[in-house]
Amino acid sequence: MLEELKEGLKNAFDKLRRSGVDEKAIKEFILDLQRTLIKADVNAKVVFEFSKKVEERLRNSSELPGISFKELAIKIVYEEMAQLLGGDYKLQLKPKNVIMLVGIQGSGKTTFSVKLGNYLKQRGYSVGIIEADVYRPGAFEQVSQLAEKVGLNVYGSKDEKDPRKIVETGLKHFSDKSIIIIDTAGRHKNEQELMKEVRELYSEFNPTLTLLVIDATIGQQAYYQAKAFAETVSVGGIVITKLDGTAKGGGALAAAAATGAKIYFISTGERIDDIEEFNPKRFVGRLIGMGDLEGLLERVKNAEIKVSKEQAKKIMSGRFTLEDFLEQIEQMEKLGPMEKIIEMLPLPVKVDKKEIERAKVQTKKWKAIILSMTSEERVNPRILNATRIRRIAIGSGTSEKDVKELLEAFEKGKIFIKEAKRTRFAF
Repeated sequence: MLEELKEGLKNAFDKLRRSGVDEKAIKEFILDLQRTLIKADVNAKVVFEFSKKVEERLRNSSELPGISFKELAIKIVYEEMAQLLGGDYKLQLKPKNVIMLVGIQGSGKTTFSVKLGNYLKQRGYSVGIIEADVYRPGAFEQVSQLAEKVGLNVYGSKDEKDPRKIVETGLKHFSDKSIIIIDTAGRHKNEQELMKEVRELYSEFNPTLTLLVIDATIGQQAYYQAKAFAETVSVGGIVITKLDGTAKGGGALAAAAATGAKIYFISTGERIDDIEEFNPKRFVGRLIGMGDLEGLLERVKNAEIKVSKEQAKKIMSGRFTLEDFLEQIEQMEKLGPMEKIIEMLPLPVKVDKKEIERAKVQTKKWKAIILSMTSEERVNPRILNATRIRRIAIGSGTSEKDVKELLEAFEKGKIFIKEAKRTRFAF
């Protein structure tokens, strides 16, 4: 997510290792900061005001014992950037809610309707989705297919061309739901008829909350789109999508925040669970390499990862089996892509993307290998002879070498845990 912005900030901070607190060091750092933000498509005026605040604070900060200039700069940028991106807004829901999604074409609004529905369903709400986009071919089919994967109900019509009738009937259809999400047709701020239509939908059905969905790839243009929609309907909050695939995401976030609207959610991938409530401090922490342990703990909680006392005892004693190992792999998969988990950890060095990719491929192979074993082989891998290894390799689509590597890594892991327990290292 926002790799170029991350890299630019990292490089700017790293240069401070070689300099003390002096006028030249401050000027060079501020220039690096400005270049990085401009490259991320942040509005020039916003960049100037932001960098001016950082520069003033750096100049007025007295040196603290044990705190380097680099650490001081990180602290100041972190605080100012979090403030720039707005407050920490939590979605306040009532017993009955109607959430209307608006935005331009191609913003990822329809996909987001299912992401949001699934997100709220996981938190105990009953959710229904109304597909009111009557202009885009296949909109109803698209949302229905996505929703089916996560067990959400969708109301819509392939034949009805009046979105008002669809919404009216849909609200009756989902009268028993605590949350109803209305996905409206995409429209540009210059399309007066469509803007009028969304105004009429808003006026007639009076949603509890209207969320404007903005594609991060439009960068600082997000400001003008947000303003135009806010003049048409009462925008209660903003959602930024596609943050994983653009260098302009920083500009979109800053522009959205500049409108004064609340940024409620960000979407960082194509998976249904690639959605998170926007928290500026946690987000900036990840940007500048401080990690987001709170976000990681939330992911673990939402994935319902649990290790029973019995499992914990088996692991600590070194008695755990390949069956237990498979279960742990499947539990970890619930957390989402490995690169996102690593991004949330406050690691002192950047983890090579190639290494992450290698680890993902290896984990996938190991899972396939274990699934190709019999129950007896998983519990007692010592019975695996050359014939069994060959059969497992063929069944899992891997090589005999891959099977042997898994067995070797598994045995080493058991030995390490026994040693760690014996020496009380890390436990």
